Amino acid sequence: MLTRITHKMKWTAALVVLAATLFAPLGLAAVEKYDVVIRNGRVLDGTAAPWRQADVGIVGDRVVSVGYIPSGVAAELVIDAAGRYVAPGFIDAHSHASQGLETAARANAESLLRQGITSVYINPDGGGPADLTEQLETIKHNMPGVNVFPLIGHNAVREAVMGLANRSPTSAELTQMQTLVRKAMQQDAFGLSSGPFYIPGKYSNISELVAMSRAAAEFPGAFHTSHLRDESNYDVGVIASVQELIEVSRQTGIVGVITHFKMLGPDVWGQSEPLVKIINAAREEGLSIWADQYPYAASSTGLQAALVPGWAQEGGAKAVAKRLQDPESLAVIRPQMVENLARRAGPGAILIANYAADKSLEGRYLDEIARERSQDPLDTAIDMLIEGGAGIVSFNMNEDDLKRIMRQPWAMTSSDGGVPEFGVGNPHPRSYGAFARKIHKYVVKDEVITLEHMVHTSSGLTASVLGAHDRGYIRAGGYADVLVFDLAKVHDVANFDNPHAYSKGMDYVLVNGRPAILKGKLVQERHGRVLRPRR
Repeated sequence: MLTRITHKMKWTAALVVLAATLFAPLGLAAVEKYDVVIRNGRVLDGTAAPWRQADVGIVGDRVVSVGYIPSGVAAELVIDAAGRYVAPGFIDAHSHASQGLETAARANAESLLRQGITSVYINPDGGGPADLTEQLETIKHNMPGVNVFPLIGHNAVREAVMGLANRSPTSAELTQMQTLVRKAMQQDAFGLSSGPFYIPGKYSNISELVAMSRAAAEFPGAFHTSHLRDESNYDVGVIASVQELIEVSRQTGIVGVITHFKMLGPDVWGQSEPLVKIINAAREEGLSIWADQYPYAASSTGLQAALVPGWAQEGGAKAVAKRLQDPESLAVIRPQMVENLARRAGPGAILIANYAADKSLEGRYLDEIARERSQDPLDTAIDMLIEGGAGIVSFNMNEDDLKRIMRQPWAMTSSDGGVPEFGVGNPHPRSYGAFARKIHKYVVKDEVITLEHMVHTSSGLTASVLGAHDRGYIRAGGYADVLVFDLAKVHDVANFDNPHAYSKGMDYVLVNGRPAILKGKLVQERHGRVLRPRR
């Protein structure tokens, strides 16, 4: 059966579009044979409308009918979705999946598909390569399990032109960076990502971000998604950082997205309340301001970015290690690191996710390691930085802020996760569970949001804001990225003690009309695509 599904989809794209155009208003396409029919499901179409009972018919990679399909119509695959929900495939607005998708063994993206993720936006936080060509060719060669929307990262572009220098660009360098952004936008990128919290973007000012955004905004549908300059009170503070992103949009007209929106650290807990008002005011002004969010009260980053002051990160990890070994430099840096550790809620809130110098420390807390070494926890952290640094998970957010942001109509869903090598390290569980967790914890258990809201902010809203044309909705003519699930069974299994565990409950996941998860089992064939913007 699966071979027939994969290899006998003979209907042409022209027929699909014609059928959708002629018959969509009736909810029934005049098709003699479907590739897939999903019957009797509770269809959530991605618009936030309540579910409705309907059949969904698919030909090739497109939905051609949503409504009643007579029982006698032939189909290669028939899915009885009675009592289950049928929803658009989830779109991850902020994903670090690129590294996994560039690795043949992980390109199937099982950890994503089992959450219901069928599309990802890669190269967030200003990251990725300055030239997307090689990255995207590698992903194409590996035949990804999910659809891929590339972004061009400001930090990558800045580093390609200026290295990790702590200074403003010259006029010539700024022009060169804009040229790289325009080239990426012309060829591959859907939008610009920035990360002024991280080096070298940390050394930029708002005029540089405006210049990069202005170059991107020359292309229809472009957007600017940013890891804010400060999600806490490291320097300018989270409120000023949100206002900076808004000002970039005000000056350029570009769509602005606050990515993985959070209030990081006890000092700024509760500031989501004034920030919601600030964002709503900007939207009332006519600016297109949005956010995305992952459903956890813990973040993940590098130990260097979390603890070392920005000025001392110039030159990268080797330069940092050298400064930390110099007594005079350390005397200046260490007091600031004390403050930064407090911002992260202290050493008991720092979990080591990966540490190449000593893998046995992965999955353990900084304070625990320090006690074993009879050290001050900050000295333990400094030793780890000297030995090459570490990835961390840090427990530093407040549930009230998380829930307030989640309820907003302008807040999309993201994971901020990747496609880890199964069983390696102690990564944040969001790589395996973010979207399933949002359903299980915040829809079913805590009733913070409705299922309609969750699906909309994980599919249709994201597609509309970030230019994923013909995706994110279940409607005639749209691409057939479709989920079938039993609401009572969807849940995340991964947690901070056991992060390598696949989510459960997705019975069927279709990517471009073909099964990726079939009766709860991963299909070996991969049907994702590297997508290009429609301009």
